[in-house]
Amino acid sequence: MHVPDPKVVRHLLTRYATLRIAQAERHSPALARELDDVTDALRAMTGASSVHEAVERADDLLAGGGRSPEGDGESGLSLAV
Repeated sequence: MHVPDPKVVRHLLTRYATLRIAQAERHSPALARELDDVTDALRAMTGASSVHEAVERADDLLAGGGRSPEGDGESGLSLAV
């Protein structure tokens, strides 16, 4: 199984969370399309069938193998939304 790049996964999770917040504050068709695109990418990257499963898998990936041996300043906090 292909393991996604943790930096790409982190970026997608961050973008997903940002778009979810933006949609909750102010619905817009453009934001909805972008959220759909990010959701699809996150699901495809993790091999998940739902966004909830994709977020869980991505979070597990980052918690387990996403840290560089030198340490990159990450807090270790969950990114699941």
